[in-house]
Amino acid sequence: MAEYTLEQKDSFTVIGLGTELKSDYTDYAGINKEKSDFWQAVSQDGRLDYLKGIAVNDYIFAVNEAVNNKMMHYAGVMTEAAAPEEARVIQFPKGDYLVVKGEAQTADELNNKLAGVAFGQALPEAKNFAYVGGPNTTALMGQRNGLVFGEMWIPVVRK
Repeated sequence: MAEYTLEQKDSFTVIGLGTELKSDYTDYAGINKEKSDFWQAVSQDGRLDYLKGIAVNDYIFAVNEAVNNKMMHYAGVMTEAAAPEEARVIQFPKGDYLVVKGEAQTADELNNKLAGVAFGQALPEAKNFAYVGGPNTTALMGQRNGLVFGEMWIPVVRK
């Protein structure tokens, strides 16, 4: 039984810099490598630091979204600043969210762990709600006791 909660969230906006994931959606190893390579690139070239500099809180968002039949992955923040030209404004609706909390050694490991629990256990077990698409995100919230901690937020509808 997966540990998760259902939470009501207000709408929020994430400004994200992204990459198209080219691996088949069932190729988890390929997708995870593409995401890891992307995060390494935005961390090294200064784009992630730029986003952190315009953020309204300390959360870093790893967003997954289907855009024009493409699987997209973004590094993003909540901000009230104007979005850089190459960024995407990602709207999350007000409503119910499946929330899975966790911690791991690295941000990559946390993202993979939370997605595995959310999509591999919680959603398949759910009887009274369903994910019907739209952006979902892992919110990397900080570090404690040498571990990265955060939550995965997936918008859902009640059945």
